[in-house]
Amino acid sequence: MKLTIISLVVLLPIFSSVSSAQLKVGYVDSDTIMDNLPDVQDARQKLDALIQEWQNELKEMESNLKAKKDDYEKRKLIMTGETSTEALAEIAKLEKEITDYRDKKFGANGELFQKQDELMKPVQNKIFNTIKDIALEDDLDFVFDRSGDIMFLYAKEKYDLTARVLERLKLE
Repeated sequence: MKLTIISLVVLLPIFSSVSSAQLKVGYVDSDTIMDNLPDVQDARQKLDALIQEWQNELKEMESNLKAKKDDYEKRKLIMTGETSTEALAEIAKLEKEITDYRDKKFGANGELFQKQDELMKPVQNKIFNTIKDIALEDDLDFVFDRSGDIMFLYAKEKYDLTARVLERLKLE
């Protein structure tokens, strides 16, 4: 009995300091934020309008290509070798123009990617700054995004182990 009381007296301060030192964690649902923020909806509308414009241009180019191919197929039996070669070269040129246009507009580093970055970057910065402000106000240690992949949106610097890991790895 005496051991139990002594243990409680010794361990109580330890447990209370551990409980007060617990991490404070918050989370957000970025999909919900993005779906309900007017700035995001405006940016999406601008992007959708641009995509529609580019798709219409592509359809026109493809329609022109189809017409050239159909015309060639109808007339290839009566064409001379030189005329046939010129027609095929024009068709190949149109196909390359369509491919180049797709890459220029929709490719990995295309205009769509750049425009999306241009329109969304300020909105994303605004969201992240708001998350950081709330995390600081509420003294949160970490804020996660529960949409999609688990991702840190905010973390206190004191929990960053990067420098220590690099230091230890360099010593090995």
